[in-house]
Amino acid sequence: MRLIVILLLGFFVAAGIVVGALNADLVGYDFAFARVQLPKGAALLAALVLGWLLGGLTAWLGMGVRRRRQRVRKEAGK
Repeated sequence: MRLIVILLLGFFVAAGIVVGALNADLVGYDFAFARVQLPKGAALLAALVLGWLLGGLTAWLGMGVRRRRQRVRKEAGK
């Protein structure tokens, strides 16, 4: 199982490197407080990582709330 995960991770890293190399044009982003110019590949990778982290955080917080509710119900039932 660990080998499959390592192979998949390696594949996606290699695919990300290829996508980043093929999309080297700069893209400008204007935030209210700063302006940045990033290569398209880096911007895509940053958006992907940010979405992955926010999705994981949301799932983790949701599971914590569910566990707390179950614990309260269990204690109330005693």
